Amino acid sequence: MVGPVRPQIVLFGSSIVQLSYSDEGWGAMLTDLYSRKADIILRGYCGWNSRRALQVLDTIFPKNAVEQPSLVIVYFGGNDSIHPHTSGLGPHVPLEEYIENMRKIILHLKSLSKKTRIILLGSPSVNEAQIHQSFSNVFGPLKRTNETSRLYSEACLKLCHEMNVKAIDLWSALQQRDDWSDVCFTDGIHLSREGSKIVVKEILKVLEESDWEPNLHWKSMPNEFAEDSPYDPVAVDEKTTVNISNWSFHKNFEWEKALCTSKPSNGHHIEESAATKQHQ
Repeated sequence: MVGPVRPQIVLFGSSIVQLSYSDEGWGAMLTDLYSRKADIILRGYCGWNSRRALQVLDTIFPKNAVEQPSLVIVYFGGNDSIHPHTSGLGPHVPLEEYIENMRKIILHLKSLSKKTRIILLGSPSVNEAQIHQSFSNVFGPLKRTNETSRLYSEACLKLCHEMNVKAIDLWSALQQRDDWSDVCFTDGIHLSREGSKIVVKEILKVLEESDWEPNLHWKSMPNEFAEDSPYDPVAVDEKTTVNISNWSFHKNFEWEKALCTSKPSNGHHIEESAATKQHQ
């Protein structure tokens, strides 16, 4: 452990979490934004479902840890939603069991400390044709459809509403782009840079609107070692220095413009998701 201790933000989930640092992914974007503010800790595991997550929950999040996370962002559900295989093998978890598994995960995380906050990501949309093209020569029958993703997403969002937990409707958020199926994925499932920008935007919406104390939005958190120093760059007057610890270099990045924190169309305490309304 290096010091000083910063607030911890843990990303916990399956491959969408593990790969979130690849190709300017959403985990990398968050780490960039929270530099000098919080430590982003990656706990992502390709192929995992909610059953495997429960098996190691106490190991990853021990209740007796000296320092508990300030925020845990959780994603499971995509692998659970894969259609069952006739052999009984594979990642499929029936919907009702998935709901109960996620309930147990939420309860465990809530028990860590009074300061630990939680955001769940609902299962995102998928591009079925791209999935077939990407994985047909790698796995046996891998039937993962946009419809089953919707069902597991809605179940997750409903559970979060019942348990007063923040949740993000990624299934609907991705589809707000007209070209979502073409640009949001690398292989039909995992998120491209464009898809990751949507995830970060939705996370920042939730953090901006939450009434948490302290506020965990990156712009509201103090920078580490932000005091003035004679070792800062010399100013134009050549007599003083310029404290650059609070400079936001991100304002010059094109992708940051997409992270505007306008009022969210979805985000937390969702009573009825857009996905539900769309299919009624």
